[in-house]
Amino acid sequence: MTETLILPADEAGIAEAAALIARGLPVAVPTETVYGLAGDATSGTAVAAIYAAKGRPSFNPLIAHVTDLEMAARIAILSPLAHQLAGHFWPGPLTMVLPAAERSPIASLATAGLTTIAVRMPAHPVMRALIAAVGGPLAAPSANASGTISATRAGHVARSLGGRIALVLDGGATAVGIESTIVAVEPDRLRLLRPGSITAAMLEEATGIAVDTQDNGAIEAPGQMTSHYAPSKPVRLDAETARQDEFHIGFGSIPGDASLSLTGDLNEAAARLFDLLHRADEASAGAIAVAPIPATGLGAAIHDRLKRAAAPR
Repeated sequence: MTETLILPADEAGIAEAAALIARGLPVAVPTETVYGLAGDATSGTAVAAIYAAKGRPSFNPLIAHVTDLEMAARIAILSPLAHQLAGHFWPGPLTMVLPAAERSPIASLATAGLTTIAVRMPAHPVMRALIAAVGGPLAAPSANASGTISATRAGHVARSLGGRIALVLDGGATAVGIESTIVAVEPDRLRLLRPGSITAAMLEEATGIAVDTQDNGAIEAPGQMTSHYAPSKPVRLDAETARQDEFHIGFGSIPGDASLSLTGDLNEAAARLFDLLHRADEASAGAIAVAPIPATGLGAAIHDRLKRAAAPR
């Protein structure tokens, strides 16, 4: 078993993380969405180490994280529509699924054998500094055991992956709190593969193109497994009251045992979602109930995570 260190996400910590990545080892790092488990996206060995640490199915592709458009263009073909989206939303919590560049250096294991690649330009200064220190794109799925609750704090990572990875960079709580929006960028249309804080309406407003939100059942990007983001306990949704032996996560006028947002603020609810799922999972109650949440705007992304958390496993 590996000793897992937690270091501040400062210059020294980032240098240590870059050195471990250079050795092919994954490290946990904060992003603006959730904590990611980062490794060299161009190394099959490094990507395999990410899969091994997470216990992740190798048919589930990873996102390659870049610092600028030049780095993105080395690994993927950016159409005019992709450039338009990048101009509006990068750096930030948007992942684009694009055709892989002809000589893309990304390890085939990271793309799960697909001819496309998922690319994101994160905004978080620690993740950006780590990519710059490594000098190339980083594959970075969420820093938690596969299928379990995503991590929004360093302590969440340590509880989930302690003993499996060497280092967690502690950058405090993440700001957005749910994973990036993923959109497949095609010549004349956009397909929403995973909802996030950048909504379908925002994508449509930025491009003037209607976004296809239908799920075709194929796994083209992370976060599409039916059971995902799951606590160890059963989860019941749309619960206005709690049953016996349930930890009740509230929202708005339903306070529960702890509330995603007492004021009904969906941004606050998204930022607190995984944190409260962790808290409920660690509570003495044997099950979890979650209050009704509107499915509009950012609520669609919250619903997506909760639906997968509650799915049979």
